[in-house]
Amino acid sequence: MSKTGVGVLQNIYQRAVSRYWARSARLAGETDLATLRKQRSRARSLRYNLDTLIAISERRLALPMIGSNAFPRPHGTDWSWRPQLWRQPLPIKGLSSVGNREMLGDEVTLFHDCRFSELTLRQLRNRREADLAPFGLRMDVFRFDGSFLSLAIDLPPEAVQGLTRNHLIRVDTIVEMEKPLEIFARLNIKHGPNTEQIVRELPLDAEEIMVEFDLAYSKLNEKRVERAWLDLIFEGPEMNEVILHDLTFSRRPRAEL
Repeated sequence: MSKTGVGVLQNIYQRAVSRYWARSARLAGETDLATLRKQRSRARSLRYNLDTLIAISERRLALPMIGSNAFPRPHGTDWSWRPQLWRQPLPIKGLSSVGNREMLGDEVTLFHDCRFSELTLRQLRNRREADLAPFGLRMDVFRFDGSFLSLAIDLPPEAVQGLTRNHLIRVDTIVEMEKPLEIFARLNIKHGPNTEQIVRELPLDAEEIMVEFDLAYSKLNEKRVERAWLDLIFEGPEMNEVILHDLTFSRRPRAEL
């Protein structure tokens, strides 16, 4: 039998079951006690399964949709992006004892100079009401004997297509941590043999954690732009858990004065 035929039979059966229980409920005041006792037992079993289905479906349907690229964009945005790690499930969900230059997914690389790595990275499913991104990134740092720790996010080629010194590049993130630490965002743009670098500190005490990079103050050679990436630099990360619930990028031309 075709899938269409099976679906039709299922619909007929479900309507019949629904009519049966509706009729049983209407006649419950007149039903003999032996029959009523059997109906009560079956109804309780059915209610348990229905309550379970409702609870699971409400929880799953309340989560951000996998693949979602939805987030607020400033007026005039000509390019925007949420990296894959925050948008799609990765084949490898996590790494332990993460080595220098080890990648999680195709776009995120961890850099450090620890002699013995006690670092873990893991993609997690966002479940908070405020989250727009389907996934987040959790980084656990235990003993840390290095001098630097950073996450590098490679931007796609579209980020630098038509890029000029008249552009503003904005980074928005949602950060949760066990204890306070400083996080710096460094935008790197390779143009010819040179790399332009602009550093901003994330305002972690602000309601909206956002930084903007104004390329007007750079020495960017617009004709030789090749690629770009962002470094998130963590100061004093030892014995801490940091969760990046979201990370988004947008680009827009500066308003003409």
